[in-house]
Amino acid sequence: MNVLLSSNQRKIHQHITITGSKSESNRALLLQALFPNIKIENLSNSDDSQVMRKGLQVHNGIVDIHHAGTAMRFLTAFFATQEGRDVVLTGSQRMTERPIQILVDALRQLGADISYTQNDGFPPLKIKGKKITKHKVSLAANVSSQYISALLLVAPTLENGLELTLEGKITSVPYIKMTLALLEEIGVSTSFNGNVITVSPVKEVAAKTLVVESDWSSASYFYSIAALAEVGSEISIASYKATSLQGDSVLQEIYKQFGVETSFNKTVVILKKVKEIPQETVINIDLSNAPDIAQTIAVSCFGLGLKCELSGLHTLKIKETDRLEALKTELTKLGASISVTDKELFLNPSEVIKEKIAIDTYNDHRMAMAFAPLALRVPIVINDAEVVSKSYPDFWKDMESVGIKVE
Repeated sequence: MNVLLSSNQRKIHQHITITGSKSESNRALLLQALFPNIKIENLSNSDDSQVMRKGLQVHNGIVDIHHAGTAMRFLTAFFATQEGRDVVLTGSQRMTERPIQILVDALRQLGADISYTQNDGFPPLKIKGKKITKHKVSLAANVSSQYISALLLVAPTLENGLELTLEGKITSVPYIKMTLALLEEIGVSTSFNGNVITVSPVKEVAAKTLVVESDWSSASYFYSIAALAEVGSEISIASYKATSLQGDSVLQEIYKQFGVETSFNKTVVILKKVKEIPQETVINIDLSNAPDIAQTIAVSCFGLGLKCELSGLHTLKIKETDRLEALKTELTKLGASISVTDKELFLNPSEVIKEKIAIDTYNDHRMAMAFAPLALRVPIVINDAEVVSKSYPDFWKDMESVGIKVE
């Protein structure tokens, strides 16, 4: 499904309710599988969370998680530590190209029985669950936080808990802290001192309801819309926490640079476009702790004709697509002057945005959603628009509610 997006309004006033965070939901689902007396409210309605929930129920056979990278990492650790389970964990063609060796090696250090069925270092994985008694493991600190969180989430059920040493500079710290905070919320004792994380073992936890906060990554697209809208525009989104566990809540600070102010009314976030940004402004941001919003920020800068220098993007090479190369290709089609390295993006100011350009999405939900706000400036085509269901099934409906026509 390809869609043409357009808009004849630039001043926006609208309220949106966004589904629960995919990142937080998938963590909560894994904890619920380990401790069944946990209940979950405001669970994400994303494809990824549905795949995660379905996968957790399999005891023997093939588990296909399609494009869901979080599910691949979390379920690898889950099945490896569940005695008696025997599965082949696989996914889409792209998933079989995304590395998993760092996590597999760590689990093997602990005694897990995992083998590769095709190419070493990549899914599919043959996993035979077993009782894990070793409790010390080391991992490079600059890898995807999902590898680290996968180990931490299963740690309470290991006979001796876990002592995880992170080697080097730690990236994506907010996602690690999200995982630890959820463990603490259900009564698991943890510590994070220097580069060493410890999780104590528990036999059971008290009954608990986890309320999933709405997704800050999904909120990023409305920040982009607010930035591209006229001064005086206001968008309110629910339901959020002022003290969020999600790394992407840094949007509140980042989008001040785009003239967007954030305020809270209980669990509602209010975005206001308060000023236009001078064309000589340079947006320079290290996104090591929030790489998922890089595409949104780059497109916001392009739409506003601003110079942009983004760093800390090394994990984007192994996402649903190589997001840095994809951004370069698609923004260039629109008229941008852009260059990328393996961890940085440099965008020069643009005075013209080409109209009705078709944006390829590479099976990547964030490519589709990041480019959609440009419809406030020019008509734009999004190819394979249904890819948004991976994290945000209601996205196109919500775009229409803020005045973007979807045809």
